[in-house]
Amino acid sequence: MAVNITCSFATLCCLAVWGFRISDATSVQPPHSTMKPGSPVPMNTNNPGVRKAARFGVYRYNNSSNDLFLFKESQINKAMVQIVRGLKYMLHVEIGRTVCEKREHSSLDSCQFQRKKNLKQMLRCYFEVWITPWLHKAYVPVALCH
Repeated sequence: MAVNITCSFATLCCLAVWGFRISDATSVQPPHSTMKPGSPVPMNTNNPGVRKAARFGVYRYNNSSNDLFLFKESQINKAMVQIVRGLKYMLHVEIGRTVCEKREHSSLDSCQFQRKKNLKQMLRCYFEVWITPWLHKAYVPVALCH
Protein backbone atom coordinates (compact mmCIF):
# COMPACT_ATOMS: atom_id res chain seq x y z
CA MET A 1 0.00 0.00 0.00
CA ALA A 2 2.77 2.46 0.93
CA VAL A 3 4.60 1.69 -2.33
CA ASN A 4 1.46 2.45 -4.38
CA ILE A 5 0.93 5.75 -2.57
CA THR A 6 4.59 6.68 -3.09
CA CYS A 7 4.43 5.79 -6.81
CA SER A 8 1.16 7.69 -7.23
CA PHE A 9 2.58 10.72 -5.46
CA ALA A 10 5.76 10.59 -7.58
CA THR A 11 3.65 10.36 -10.74
CA LEU A 12 1.54 13.36 -9.73
CA CYS A 13 4.66 15.37 -8.90
CA CYS A 14 6.21 14.39 -12.21
CA LEU A 15 3.12 15.55 -14.10
CA ALA A 16 2.88 18.77 -12.10
CA VAL A 17 6.51 19.67 -12.82
CA TRP A 18 5.85 19.54 -16.55
CA GLY A 19 2.70 21.65 -16.37
CA PHE A 20 0.12 18.97 -16.94
CA ARG A 21 -3.39 19.12 -15.72
CA ILE A 22 -4.27 15.68 -14.41
CA SER A 23 -7.22 15.50 -16.81
CA ASP A 24 -4.82 15.93 -19.76
CA ALA A 25 -2.52 13.11 -18.69
CA THR A 26 -5.06 10.49 -17.81
CA SER A 27 -8.39 9.44 -19.13
CA VAL A 28 -11.03 7.79 -17.02
CA GLN A 29 -11.67 4.33 -18.39
CA PRO A 30 -14.82 2.33 -17.84
CA PRO A 31 -14.48 -0.63 -15.41
CA HIS A 32 -14.36 -3.12 -18.30
CA SER A 33 -11.46 -1.30 -20.01
CA THR A 34 -8.47 -3.31 -21.17
CA MET A 35 -6.07 -0.36 -20.65
CA LYS A 36 -3.19 -1.40 -18.41
CA PRO A 37 -1.26 0.81 -15.99
CA GLY A 38 1.84 2.18 -17.70
CA SER A 39 0.24 1.99 -21.15
CA PRO A 40 0.60 4.98 -23.50
CA VAL A 41 -2.20 7.52 -23.06
CA PRO A 42 -3.38 9.92 -25.79
CA MET A 43 -2.53 13.56 -25.10
CA ASN A 44 -3.90 16.83 -26.39
CA THR A 45 -1.50 18.06 -29.08
CA ASN A 46 -1.68 21.60 -27.63
CA ASN A 47 -0.50 20.46 -24.19
CA PRO A 48 2.59 22.47 -23.14
CA GLY A 49 4.49 19.28 -22.24
CA VAL A 50 3.74 17.81 -25.67
CA ARG A 51 4.90 21.01 -27.37
CA LYS A 52 8.16 21.00 -25.37
CA ALA A 53 8.76 17.37 -26.26
CA ALA A 54 8.13 18.11 -29.96
CA ARG A 55 10.68 20.92 -29.80
CA PHE A 56 13.27 18.50 -28.34
CA GLY A 57 12.58 16.19 -31.28
CA VAL A 58 13.10 19.05 -33.72
CA TYR A 59 16.39 19.99 -32.02
CA ARG A 60 17.55 16.41 -32.44
CA TYR A 61 16.56 16.43 -36.13
CA ASN A 62 18.33 19.76 -36.73
CA ASN A 63 21.50 18.53 -35.03
CA SER A 64 21.64 15.39 -37.16
CA SER A 65 20.65 16.81 -40.56
CA ASN A 66 22.99 18.30 -43.15
CA ASP A 67 20.48 20.94 -44.22
CA LEU A 68 21.72 24.54 -44.24
CA PHE A 69 18.45 25.73 -42.70
CA LEU A 70 16.77 24.99 -39.40
CA PHE A 71 13.46 23.16 -39.29
CA LYS A 72 10.72 23.71 -36.74
CA GLU A 73 7.44 22.03 -35.90
CA SER A 74 4.48 23.20 -37.94
CA GLN A 75 1.87 20.77 -36.62
CA ILE A 76 1.64 18.01 -34.04
CA ASN A 77 -0.72 15.41 -35.47
CA LYS A 78 -0.74 12.81 -32.69
CA ALA A 79 0.70 12.64 -29.19
CA MET A 80 0.85 9.88 -26.62
CA VAL A 81 2.63 9.74 -23.28
CA GLN A 82 3.73 6.81 -21.18
CA ILE A 83 4.93 7.06 -17.60
CA VAL A 84 8.14 5.01 -17.35
CA ARG A 85 10.99 6.38 -15.22
CA GLY A 86 9.85 9.79 -16.39
CA LEU A 87 7.65 10.67 -19.33
CA LYS A 88 8.03 8.99 -22.70
CA TYR A 89 6.35 10.97 -25.46
CA MET A 90 5.49 9.36 -28.79
CA LEU A 91 4.79 12.11 -31.31
CA HIS A 92 3.78 12.38 -34.97
CA VAL A 93 4.91 15.84 -36.04
CA GLU A 94 5.14 17.78 -39.29
CA ILE A 95 8.22 19.99 -39.48
CA GLY A 96 9.06 22.65 -42.03
CA ARG A 97 12.22 24.35 -43.26
CA THR A 98 12.63 27.88 -41.93
CA VAL A 99 14.46 30.92 -43.29
CA CYS A 100 17.00 30.68 -40.42
CA GLU A 101 20.35 29.22 -41.30
CA LYS A 102 21.96 26.80 -38.86
CA ARG A 103 25.12 28.89 -38.57
CA GLU A 104 23.05 31.79 -37.23
CA HIS A 105 21.97 29.75 -34.18
CA SER A 106 18.63 31.53 -34.18
CA SER A 107 15.86 30.89 -31.71
CA LEU A 108 13.33 28.70 -33.50
CA ASP A 109 10.48 30.83 -32.13
CA SER A 110 11.68 33.77 -34.23
CA CYS A 111 12.21 31.71 -37.40
CA GLN A 112 9.55 31.96 -40.10
CA PHE A 113 8.84 29.12 -42.53
CA GLN A 114 10.35 29.31 -46.01
CA ARG A 115 8.10 31.04 -48.53
CA LYS A 116 10.30 30.53 -51.60
CA LYS A 117 8.87 27.63 -53.54
CA ASN A 118 12.26 26.06 -54.30
CA LEU A 119 13.32 26.17 -50.61
CA LYS A 120 10.05 25.06 -49.00
CA GLN A 121 10.19 21.61 -47.49
CA MET A 122 7.87 19.78 -45.10
CA LEU A 123 8.73 16.49 -43.42
CA ARG A 124 6.65 14.05 -41.42
CA CYS A 125 8.42 12.84 -38.31
CA TYR A 126 7.99 10.35 -35.53
CA PHE A 127 9.79 11.33 -32.34
CA GLU A 128 10.17 9.45 -29.08
CA VAL A 129 11.23 11.82 -26.35
CA TRP A 130 12.04 10.69 -22.81
CA ILE A 131 11.87 13.45 -20.24
CA THR A 132 13.01 13.05 -16.66
CA PRO A 133 11.76 16.29 -15.07
CA TRP A 134 13.38 15.80 -11.66
CA LEU A 135 16.79 15.45 -13.37
CA HIS A 136 16.03 18.21 -15.92
CA LYS A 137 16.99 15.81 -18.73
CA ALA A 138 15.51 15.09 -22.13
CA TYR A 139 16.64 12.29 -24.42
CA VAL A 140 15.45 11.65 -27.98
CA PRO A 141 16.27 8.04 -28.89
CA VAL A 142 14.06 8.04 -31.99
CA ALA A 143 13.80 10.82 -34.61
CA LEU A 144 12.57 9.44 -37.93
CA CYS A 145 11.64 11.94 -40.65
CA HIS A 146 10.72 11.56 -44.28
